[in-house]
Amino acid sequence: MTRQELIKRIGELEWEDFEAKEAKGEVPKSCWATVSAFANTTGGWLLFGIRELNGQFELQGINNSEKVEQDFLNTLRGEKFNTFIDTKQVKFNIEGKIILGFYIPPSTKKPVYFNSLANTFIRRGSADQRATRPEIDAMYRDQSFGTKTGELAPGTSSRDLKGKSLREYKSYMSNFNPEVSYNRMELDEFLVKMRVLDKETGQCTFGGLLFFGHRDSVEQFFADFRIDLLEVPGTSYEDAPSRYTFRLSEDDYENLWEAYFECIKRLRKEVDVEFKLSAEGFGEEFSPGLKAAREALVNMLMHADHFSPAHPRIRIFTNHIEYYNPGGLPKPLEELKGKDLSIPRNPIIAKLFRMVKMAENAGYGLDKMEENWKTYNHTAPVFDTSFDSTIVKLFTKSVDGPDVGKAAGESRKDTGRTPESIRQELQVLLEQLGGNPEENIKLLRSKYGIFMEYLEGNNPAFSERLRKDFGINMEKELSQEQERIIQILLLMFLNGQITAVVIANTLSMSESSIRKAIKNLFDKNIIQRQGSRKTGHWLIVEN
Repeated sequence: MTRQELIKRIGELEWEDFEAKEAKGEVPKSCWATVSAFANTTGGWLLFGIRELNGQFELQGINNSEKVEQDFLNTLRGEKFNTFIDTKQVKFNIEGKIILGFYIPPSTKKPVYFNSLANTFIRRGSADQRATRPEIDAMYRDQSFGTKTGELAPGTSSRDLKGKSLREYKSYMSNFNPEVSYNRMELDEFLVKMRVLDKETGQCTFGGLLFFGHRDSVEQFFADFRIDLLEVPGTSYEDAPSRYTFRLSEDDYENLWEAYFECIKRLRKEVDVEFKLSAEGFGEEFSPGLKAAREALVNMLMHADHFSPAHPRIRIFTNHIEYYNPGGLPKPLEELKGKDLSIPRNPIIAKLFRMVKMAENAGYGLDKMEENWKTYNHTAPVFDTSFDSTIVKLFTKSVDGPDVGKAAGESRKDTGRTPESIRQELQVLLEQLGGNPEENIKLLRSKYGIFMEYLEGNNPAFSERLRKDFGINMEKELSQEQERIIQILLLMFLNGQITAVVIANTLSMSESSIRKAIKNLFDKNIIQRQGSRKTGHWLIVEN
């Protein structure tokens, strides 16, 4: 039976994700990776007594179900895992065959692993994947959700804050929030009350430094501080004649306050804006589209995991704006929208935006964003969430009538992909590679763009390292040697256990030249080898 048919047969479960295991008479060892993956992402059902082969499912049943159930639960309650994992159990009798189901909920104590930290897994699509070190670090940071940017930046003081940014902020607050008491405070008192500075030590909080700091001071703690904004001349990278026509320069801003205004300059061009006078006589931009675009921008800056190696990123395509935010949500999206919860990842940054009326006082402002964007062009924002990132897409092409949802769904499918969908799309390439090196190279070339998109999304400094170490610039024609580097990386990405011999045969190159290129990549820490020479695999370094 198909996945849909199986779901229909066991219809009483609330399906989020599931993994089927044969488990004829004992607990399968492979299930522990799935338990870790479900606990570290969004949860899911582990089904015992079902055989899966090539996407088809066959009911096998379990011979001694009570023993299998007890062995599984006792292991979860024992010392195999680093934390207790609560489960929900169900038992089905289908055609006389016993099927066991165990629901593994998402854990609040991530990372969840068995035996050692190396056995930390996450769920990508329908597969369990070993978590990388940056992904594990992100889970540890999420344990201190809402507190990290409130910590003190050692050795800093008010001298690390940019005076021009502070003056502009105070002026903005007096204009747009004149009644708030912070307007009447002296600067030193204001900085302490807003938790930009610590009263006892005089040091900056990380949040305050990010918001107002000089770039040199910010980069002492956030070495690759960047808010990326690109304008792409197409609905996706694949149909764009060039990678981008504009990219925000790091010379244009030094901190989050300045980055906000630089981003707004570019976003304003994408929506129709009217001007009107406020009651105080100030000129205001009036546009539900701009309000929604601004809300999405502020949400991105407030709730980003600024300690992640990834960066907040805006890509302005010809038919939609995409906001990529490193860092998962503290609660499921619908719960945040429905209950208007206010659980900011960076409370200091959130408060600084709220005090100048750039953000909602309660919740994430998701409902307001959705309401304003629907008013603007009759389409709803599309949200793609994973455990370590959130993507918001606003479609700029107006669509009227009953096909709005369909059009948004199709556009979502064909543009601005998530890392998971990119990985799945690239995996198809592996099946297409054959014995014709000319055809292989042609196929690999067709995926350079999406491959680099994936790497930049998971490792934003990657393209800079390729440019620095190998002179690779994807905007220019590549030399044969540079192409070989991209091809080797792509083949390793597709198959971590690939050998130099297989790569040489695939590309019709000498084994010695491939080994030389691999050694160069290894020496420059672009790739790493995990495990033994015979049974190990290659990893592209994502940090």
